[in-house]
Formats: sequence, structure tokens, C-alpha cells
Amino acid sequence: MNSLAALLVGLIFGTGLIISGMVNPAKVQNFLDVFGHWDPSLAFVMIGAIAVTLPGYKVLKNRQKPLFDVSFSWPTRTDLDGRLIGGAAIFGIGWGLGGLCPGPALTVLSAGGLGIILFVAAMLVGVIVARNL
Repeated sequence: MNSLAALLVGLIFGTGLIISGMVNPAKVQNFLDVFGHWDPSLAFVMIGAIAVTLPGYKVLKNRQKPLFDVSFSWPTRTDLDGRLIGGAAIFGIGWGLGGLCPGPALTVLSAGGLGIILFVAAMLVGVIVARNL
């Protein structure tokens, strides 16, 4: 049942990425180009995501346990450290240069192409390096 739920959630998430245009690097880069050809449409995508997520968290906080697991895995750290800030900066630079973040990159990977294969390969190398620091 967990695998089926994960598949369904992944399909919904991937479909949302495609419909919103987050899998189009040019659209993402235009969103980040506030002093050039700014495209504000992704701001509406983010506002919509927040509008769905916040009430969802409120509902989940009142539950004893999730539907498909024995307990929730809520984050416990609340501090900001150099690793978090550095990782966020590297993520932001990569998002700006490549026009993709991990979810959309994996969605676009199914279309193939050397550029996206290299992007995902570099992303995986980054994940491996970060885990070993």
C-alpha cells in the first residue's frame, strides 16, 4: 500500500510540475530574472502550493500517526548553521543557472536528452558529496 501511495503522490506531483511550467528551464530563469524579462507566473504556482500545504500541515499536526507509517518524521532542528545556508545558496545558484530543481529535473529526465542527463548526474554527485561531508 505504501508503494502505491508513493506512486500516486509522485504522479500527482509530476503532473503539477508539468502543468505549472516548472519543468521548463527558460520559464524558471525568466521568473528569476526580475530586472529583465520577468515572468511572474511561477509566483502564483508557489502561492497555490503554500495555500494547499499550510492547511495540510495543520490537519496533520492534529493526527496521532500518518496513514501509511507508524509515526511522523517531523524536522527537529530549528537553528541555522553554515551547512544549511551554504547548501541553500548552492541550491539557489544551481536553480538559477540550470533552471531546474531536483523534482522537475527528474520529471524532465523521462524525456531524455544529453543536457538533462548531465544535469541529473551532476545533481547526484552533489548529493553524494553532501552526504559524505
